Amino acid sequence: MNENDPTLTIGVFARRSRLSVKALRLYESRGVLRPDAVDTSTGYRRYRESQLRDARLVRLLRRLDMPMVEVAAILSAPRHARAELVRQHALAAAERARHQSNLAELLQSVMSGGKDTYPMYTISTREVPEQTVLTEQRNVTADALPGFIADAGGRQLAALTTAGGPFGSSMVIYHGDVTEDSDGPVEVCSPIPAGVAETVSLPSRVDPSHREAFTRITKAQVRFPDVLSAYDAVESWIARNGERVAGPPREVYFADLMQADDGAEVADIAFPIASK
Repeated sequence: MNENDPTLTIGVFARRSRLSVKALRLYESRGVLRPDAVDTSTGYRRYRESQLRDARLVRLLRRLDMPMVEVAAILSAPRHARAELVRQHALAAAERARHQSNLAELLQSVMSGGKDTYPMYTISTREVPEQTVLTEQRNVTADALPGFIADAGGRQLAALTTAGGPFGSSMVIYHGDVTEDSDGPVEVCSPIPAGVAETVSLPSRVDPSHREAFTRITKAQVRFPDVLSAYDAVESWIARNGERVAGPPREVYFADLMQADDGAEVADIAFPIASK
């Protein structure tokens, strides 16, 4: 036994770290904080006294509402890198709080007087011709959506560049709801001339001609859940104006998100429509 770093029973370790035995077992199962040794015959767990520092850190990180996966990442990181990871979490939390505040203000505006109106959005209509598009579709929830869009869009852009493109605005088409609990499916599309589509290795299809109602949004408004209000605004306009939704909604990107400022217009939220 290392006298400078003695082992502690789980009960003693729980008391000194001010974590419950139940919490310690949870952190062990999630790979966040594992005991130093587990007796295979009795199941008794023992921790090193030196682990108290990490245990107390876990307690503080969880008080920040930090997800387990982030806590595990911080504990597995070198000690000199941990402060930066906490800083990044704090910045992300502040950004989420800002978005929630903006959304709360929007909801107050929408529900004011009991009328579901969206004065901040201008709705227009247009005719969209038939076009051939590169396509990639997947079932994804909201947390995985940005990564899928970036990956699929990157693959399509590489193919288009080789073929002499891009040839128009890319689209993200939602064939089902995408939230923390619903997974679409979602389709990423990029227009390409029909003859050129035959020369690339990615799948393609024909997107039929249609009329659509749409509203233009900024980069800041693209973020989830803020973007949902733009969808609601277009749907509300469709219902009020004697139209009906005739196809899955889509985001049409006509600007580079990476290069745009938050206030720059970058996309249209559009619904194919038909008269009732």
